[in-house]
Parts: sequence; structure tokens; C-alpha cells
Amino acid sequence: MPALPTLPRPPLPAELLPGSLRQRIAQSLADFRIPDFTVPTALARLISRLPQQPPTHALIAALNLALGRILPRDTLAPLGGRHLQMRVLDAGLTLDFGLGERGFRRAVPAAGRKPDLVISATTRDFIALALREEDPDTLFFSRRLRMEGDTDLGLLVKNTLDAVDWDSLKARLGLRAR
Repeated sequence: MPALPTLPRPPLPAELLPGSLRQRIAQSLADFRIPDFTVPTALARLISRLPQQPPTHALIAALNLALGRILPRDTLAPLGGRHLQMRVLDAGLTLDFGLGERGFRRAVPAAGRKPDLVISATTRDFIALALREEDPDTLFFSRRLRMEGDTDLGLLVKNTLDAVDWDSLKARLGLRAR
């Protein structure tokens, strides 16, 4: 059977832009900061009435992709079998999850039992944390990030996120470090 011909690689969208425009866009993206915003109250009321499983499964999928790659499994061992809850305050989301033998999974809240750790913040603050625009300590001491329950678990989560070498990850993904 003859080998299939290889097609030339199409140019990336950034390669189609003139050099100075490409540089200006790259600089604008490098300097980009998430604006202050909150989810409108009417939308939050609607979201809070919707099933929480789809966003919980999205969170679990993202955590499982990171597990073993950028989140060290052995460091997170104390989370095993514990019930964690993430509350997105302005969006009305409550995401229940935990760490099992095969990775992160959805946790079903037991009647009358509180989660072992609850982490609460606004949508904007969680995004800023994920993009490394804000430091967890800054958000915590300004009371924009709240942890309730087992504070040792909270410190473990915070210290694990702080220990991730985000610049190395960006380099592996071919992204420019800021």
C-alpha cells in the first residue's frame, strides 16, 4: 500500500498577521488582566437551580487531566476519601468532589454531614487563581477566598497549587511564560 502524502502545515492564525500587529497583540495578551465582574443575580438564581453535576464533571475532568502531570498524586494522598466542596459564590454553583483511587470523582453529599473542606470565592477570583493572576494568600487575607472545615486540607491544596511549576507547564505546552 503506498504511503499517504503529507500535507503542508497550514499557518497558525498568529503567523498570518504582520509582525508589528502580532507583537502588539502578544503584548496586549501578556498585559491582560481579568476585569472585576460578578455574575448577575438573576443569572446566579437560575444557575443555582440547575443540576450541579455538569460543572462538577467539568472540574473533575480538568483535575484528572492535571493529576500526575502537574498535581503530584502522592502529595494529594491526604485528600483520599475526603469530601471537598467548591462554592462559586456569585454564580450559585456548589461543586462536590473528592479524590479516590482512580482520581478525582464526584462526591454525593451525605445528609446532615458537612464537607471536610469548603473553598469559596467568586467566579472572577477562581479564574484569577487558575491563571496565576492572583495569589491564594492575597485572596485569603483580603477575605475574597474562604476556606471552612479542615484547615490542614486547605493548606495542603494551597501549598500544592503554589508548588506547581506553571512556567515549566507553559513551556511544555508551547506557551510563553509571563
